[in-house]
Formats: sequence, structure tokens, C-alpha cells
Amino acid sequence: MTEAARQAGEVLIVTGMSGAGRSTAANALEDLGWYVVDNLPPQMLRPLLDLTELAAGVLPKVAVVVDVRGRDLFSDLPDAMRALRERRQIRLLFLDAADDVLVRRFEAVRRPHPLQGDGTILDGIRHERERLMGVRESADVIIDTSSYNIHQLATQVNDLFTDAGAARHILTILSFGFKYGLPPDADLVADMRFLPNPFWNETMRPLTGEDDEVREFVLAQTGAEEFIDAYAAALKPVLAGYQRENKRHSVVAVGCTGGKHRSVVMARELAERLAEAPGVAVRVKHRDLGRE
Repeated sequence: MTEAARQAGEVLIVTGMSGAGRSTAANALEDLGWYVVDNLPPQMLRPLLDLTELAAGVLPKVAVVVDVRGRDLFSDLPDAMRALRERRQIRLLFLDAADDVLVRRFEAVRRPHPLQGDGTILDGIRHERERLMGVRESADVIIDTSSYNIHQLATQVNDLFTDAGAARHILTILSFGFKYGLPPDADLVADMRFLPNPFWNETMRPLTGEDDEVREFVLAQTGAEEFIDAYAAALKPVLAGYQRENKRHSVVAVGCTGGKHRSVVMARELAERLAEAPGVAVRVKHRDLGRE
């Protein structure tokens, strides 16, 4: 990488499924101080990078929205990304959502899918998903927006792309309930159902893993402390490897049956043990806390 490229700053490519929230993500990035370019054909990425290098730091953070509105030009994105990553550190954010959610969103705004042609909205979604398969596989960050409203998505983008001091990697530790489904954006999943469930204790049933009584109960169980110590130790070389490979974000999901007791306790304990990992900023989220 040349000195001009190092001084030019960060470049983030924002892409993904139509209806998954690209505009919301772009607006959130703009609010964070990123210079956002919308609907840029992949062939224009190299000239844009040339411009940022000539600007010598005037544009320290550039986000580029690239999507199927570029029609046939969009097919060049994978090749363009490979070529540009040899020259600059570029991240790719991919926004996704379940097909049925995307259909409802298009129906709500009464607009056709850009690729549906004479077919249905679902036809357009399936065509787009096929075209984006390779792009999704090369993404640095994938956000599934199926359960998000626009405010929740903006918050997620803010959490991921706000400067985190000297951190080279942002780790999200996410508690969840298996009965509500696996988190689609999880890189690693840990199952806490090997521990006794506080739900069956009438006193603790209405409480959560954020209450001291539940925390003490969970950590007193055989294997709880041993697991969390061993898992934290196993994750440290993984996080170091992510940094060497320039993977800036990861999600470690910690699950139990309902996402209310055991997973919440263990997610918080894991975060405490990883808080001092070099170059890592740790954030804790509870996906299903508060759900009935």
C-alpha cells in the first residue's frame, strides 16, 4: 500500500438486497461523518479511490452504495473489489433480510422490485439473491435486517462504524433464545443449555440474567465458570487472527432456551473476560431479553 493510500482513509462498500435497508444505513453513516456516494457503478470505484488519494485526507471516510440499480454494470462488483483490495483496505457491508420480509416491504411502499420485470416481487428477489451470492460471501460485515425497524438498523450501523478508539476489531457478544431462532449474522455460537434453567425456579422465573440472584445461581452451577474461562481463552487467539486478517467485526452468539437467564449471564461474563483483549472493543447485546 502506498503512502497516499494510507493517508486517504477508510473506504466502505455498502450493498445487499433491495429493501434490506441500504438507504437507512447510508443515512446513518452520513450522520457519523462518512462521505456517502449513492448508486455508484463498480467501474467508477477506481476513479473514486484515485480522488480520495489525491485529496490527501480531506475525505477520511468514504462509503459507497453499490447495488442492482446499476443493472448489468453491477456484475463487475466482485472483480472490482478483488482488484481494489490489492491496493487499499476496503470493507464490504452487506445488508440482507428474509424473502417474505422483503416482499412485505415492497408491498408497503407499492414499488416494484428493480429486477422483477414482468414477474412478481418474489421473482425479482430470487433473481437478485442469485446475482449477489458471491458478493455476500466476500462481505466483511453482514447485517440481517429482518427483525429491524429503521431506527434499530441505524443504531446497529452506529454501533459498528463509530470509531472505537484504537480498536482494530469490534466484537459483539449477543445473547439470544434458541426458540426464537439462531442469529443469522453470528460468526460463532455457544449453547448454554447444558446449565440448569432458572426458569424452573418460581422465584427467579420473572427475573433476568441482569439480576444478581440469577447471575449467582447460574455461575454456581457445575461447569459454568470452567466453560466461560475456557471459552474466553479459546476466543483470544481467534480475535487476534481476525485482526491479522483485517476482519473488523464479529458476532459471538451465546444462547439458551429463551434468551432471558443463562445466556444473558454468560454473555456478560464472557464480555468481562475479553474486555482486555488487545485491539478489541467489546459490546454486549441481548436480542431476546424482554420477549415473552
